[in-house]
Amino acid sequence: MPSQIYRVHGPLDLRRTLAPLSHGSSDHTIRFGSGRAWRTTRTADGPATVVLSHVGDEVRAEAFGPGADRALAAVPDLLELDADGGSLPTGHPLIGHLAKRFPGVRVPRTGAVLESLVPAILEQKVTGQEAHRALAGLTRVHGEAAPGPAEWRLRLPPAPSALAALPYYAYHPFGVEQRRAEVIRRVAARAAWFEAAADLPWSEAYARLTAVPGIGPWTAAEVGARAFGDPDAVSVGDFHLPNLVAFALAGEPRADDARMLELLEPYRGQRARVVRLLELSGIRPPRYGPRLSPRRIESI
Repeated sequence: MPSQIYRVHGPLDLRRTLAPLSHGSSDHTIRFGSGRAWRTTRTADGPATVVLSHVGDEVRAEAFGPGADRALAAVPDLLELDADGGSLPTGHPLIGHLAKRFPGVRVPRTGAVLESLVPAILEQKVTGQEAHRALAGLTRVHGEAAPGPAEWRLRLPPAPSALAALPYYAYHPFGVEQRRAEVIRRVAARAAWFEAAADLPWSEAYARLTAVPGIGPWTAAEVGARAFGDPDAVSVGDFHLPNLVAFALAGEPRADDARMLELLEPYRGQRARVVRLLELSGIRPPRYGPRLSPRRIESI
């Protein structure tokens, strides 16, 4: 069981930094405890489980499985340890307040494209509850037990080869209709090509993602903020985000993407950090009209 100790420059909030990698309470690929986090992943050398503990100005990392050494080497990028968490340009006083209220929230970089891309595809045009249920089901049935003690009850994300081999109708029991199933099958069949995007300049990486039918700017930005570690990724096309940004920064209960981007412009280069702080703030715009209702495709 290899291990490594890393120095931390500036504050680090381990749980809030890694929280975007979690997809609901039923996600067994990641788990949090007091000052600790457990995360499973598939590396080029094989599967791995990484256990992270943060105390003072140090992070202790332990890893299990064939991909342990590679997973350990990725920890500085995962937690943005070579920076101090990023500084925000001067702008709305609320953002300065939130930065002080939530110190140490960093932008993770997993380098694992499909581990962010598949959940993002599942989240397209459905409720978060539906997407989380679908991912948990796929992981439970088509993932495997992760390296490490069995009592952790962690699982690996489904292997791309397994997702590609499933016919589209095999996704129906998990609430995934043919359109999203076919996009997942398509990207899983070209997993190596997509994974290589993590090593490209961001502009080229985004162009690679969005060149594929079924992957638009929203899905690409969700990957960018997790797999690429892009601190400026903004999920254009999100159902809720424009309203949150407009209400928090301008007191406007409703907005479109253009207005959201206008309000975020002073923070260009760090917009993902600003969005994350707003999500943590607890601020919610007033609700009007019908809410998006869950569907049960598996019963159709």
